[in-house]
Amino acid sequence: MDHSDKVSKNSQTKDSSTGNLLSLLKPKNWKINLVAPRDSSRKVEKAIQRSKDIIAKSKFISRDLSWLKFDERVLDQARDNQRTLFDRLKFLAITASNLDEFFTIRIGSLYNYIDFGKERTDYSGLREVPFKQTLIAAAQEFSQEKHRLFLEEILPLFPENGLMLASLDDLSVDEMQEVETYFHRTIYPMLTPMVFDHTHTFPSLLAKTLIFGVVTLGTMEKKLHGKHKSDKDKKISFVQIPLNLARFYVIERDDKVLFLPIERLIRHHLQVLYRNVEIESTTLFRITRNGDFDVVEHEDAETDFVDEIKKKIKDRRLGRVTRVEVEKNHSEFLLEEMLKRWSLEKSDIFIKPSILDFTAFWQIVKHPEFKAKMAVNPPVVPALGLKSVKIDDIFETMKRGDILLHHPYNNFDPVVQLLDQAADDPHVLAIKITLYRISKNSRISHALLRAAEQGKHVSVLFEVKARFDEENNIREATKLQKAGCFVIYGIPGLKTHTKLLQVIRNEGNYVMSYAHLSSGNYNEDTAKLYTDIGLLTTDSRITQDISEFFNVITGHSMPTHYEHLITAPRDMRNRLLEMIQTEMDNHSNGFPSGICLKINSLQDTQTMEKLYEASKVGVPVLLIVRGICCLRPQRKGLSENIYIKSIVGNYLEHTRIYYFHNAGEPKVYGGSADVMVRSFDRRIESLFELVNPRAKNMATTILLWNLRDTVNSYEMQEDGSYWKVESNEPFNIHQAFYEIKEEDLVSQLPFDQFTVTLEEEK
Repeated sequence: MDHSDKVSKNSQTKDSSTGNLLSLLKPKNWKINLVAPRDSSRKVEKAIQRSKDIIAKSKFISRDLSWLKFDERVLDQARDNQRTLFDRLKFLAITASNLDEFFTIRIGSLYNYIDFGKERTDYSGLREVPFKQTLIAAAQEFSQEKHRLFLEEILPLFPENGLMLASLDDLSVDEMQEVETYFHRTIYPMLTPMVFDHTHTFPSLLAKTLIFGVVTLGTMEKKLHGKHKSDKDKKISFVQIPLNLARFYVIERDDKVLFLPIERLIRHHLQVLYRNVEIESTTLFRITRNGDFDVVEHEDAETDFVDEIKKKIKDRRLGRVTRVEVEKNHSEFLLEEMLKRWSLEKSDIFIKPSILDFTAFWQIVKHPEFKAKMAVNPPVVPALGLKSVKIDDIFETMKRGDILLHHPYNNFDPVVQLLDQAADDPHVLAIKITLYRISKNSRISHALLRAAEQGKHVSVLFEVKARFDEENNIREATKLQKAGCFVIYGIPGLKTHTKLLQVIRNEGNYVMSYAHLSSGNYNEDTAKLYTDIGLLTTDSRITQDISEFFNVITGHSMPTHYEHLITAPRDMRNRLLEMIQTEMDNHSNGFPSGICLKINSLQDTQTMEKLYEASKVGVPVLLIVRGICCLRPQRKGLSENIYIKSIVGNYLEHTRIYYFHNAGEPKVYGGSADVMVRSFDRRIESLFELVNPRAKNMATTILLWNLRDTVNSYEMQEDGSYWKVESNEPFNIHQAFYEIKEEDLVSQLPFDQFTVTLEEEK
């Protein structure tokens, strides 16, 4: 399908003044059209059409199709010709990582039902098999568009930017000698052909690894004597390209940098691995495996639990194959054998016309030669209420009042400083923290180790089940445990996702509690890339709640009452439903009402049903949902008062803020929880109320400016597609928050403006 068929050319616009916040422009619409792959039968095409009809009628949108639509919005960043080539390559790499996770987790989870004959009905109303057909068809088209974009729009920009995607023919004699030497000295000793025949079992091939499938015919001697065997005597073998080899061999010339894909070099020399054997074909491919697993947790022995996690990590490496990516000129003989071996259909084969794995582009993006060509973020600014980015004494600063950090615009250093000072301060008695994902060389971990070594009581609730970070987390948790920290590996049956830190300090006549509550992880690296909020506070109303909460999750006690925390799995869903009901009651009684949520994902059915109810009675519902969104906006008689937008740009939007208008006395919460079943039922989560006026107003302003953004925004349509927002008066939050001032803060959201605009759009 031609790209022009997928992009609406309608460029009609509306006025988008900042005074009328919902007058957002919608000139572009790039969406997946669910079509069957080329090799599918007419029967499958009809099945997919039936699936489209079912999806269109459902009042909920598929979580997995919504996931793919988020990756579309990421890909749209790579389309932006205002970005540098290297930024565009970065976003191509991100889409590749996202799609890998999609096939590892979401398609992997679906296969858990299909392979074992378990029933499953998606939110959109589809059963397992037709739903898989629908997802694969959508993923196929998305993959085709991604490669079209690279070949037609991005690759042609390489020469003018001083680089080349090279083949061996592009090399000079000296350069060819250089790569020959590299192959024989470094690569050749690492390669191992793995044959598959009646005397050798099918090898265990690694996921997300480039692999050559080699089909051989027999010895060269037999070829010379005309004694070729029949097809049934062909042999298949596999050569995996080691993961510790760089994806490109780099050659630096005076005028450009050459990036030679390592697979081109290896293919050129494959015959040396098959001396005196005739090679019929070599096919480069890559597989994805099911990585969705449940952990059987043991309440009586944490060592058993960690061992179980380690075992499951190994199982993930050998999970069932969910996708095969293969180059265009491949061996059908090899492909048929792999389909049979892995119980796949032809639609599960993704044929790639260019580089097989776009995550390879990270090597280009991070090359020192192009560092100056990458977009540079502005320097961090002090959080409102602070005079400088640098803080001399974090304890004294926190005593003066709450500080709401907004990352990455504000530095993450105050959080690290709180732990560093606590580790070395002789008056500090104890440190308690929850850890979910930490950086590889974590300053947080180092501070906790130092605190334990100095005799302080350090309690760490370490969630080792953080997906894809399990090994790093187990390693770090073990180090902390050996240093004398009290390490808790979560609670059986639940994943600890809340982000809390508490420092207990003896201040002479009394003991003071210093706390940090956050929407993001204790990770210095992601704090530079993700937008998050973090509250530094000594407010006893909040710190008392945190003390109670830590007693619950470390000692398994039952809390009596939280004043400013909402926790899961205890009561988060019910509390949110109650606050939605309050807005409905206020509207019915003639009081001002409104709901605004900024979250990563929206999937919980009970909450979505309640939001539909609120919309029906006239409550304006404004949702800023970065990724998965299963709720339909603007459907007549169902959600006419619901407006949904997604923000995707230079930073990954990770902040969660919950705003309830409360008859003009807003209740505002931050935290780590999304509106998902797993957040409410299967995770230790918390939302914290912002009671400090400046912090509360700052969070409200974050919502307002997100709603005003016209540069990074996509407006969700009733059919689940997204329109890119454009404006003659661009407002870019990823720049604006570096310049926010005290006088910019607002105490309430202007729902009346939204209500007028929604009525106009009806």
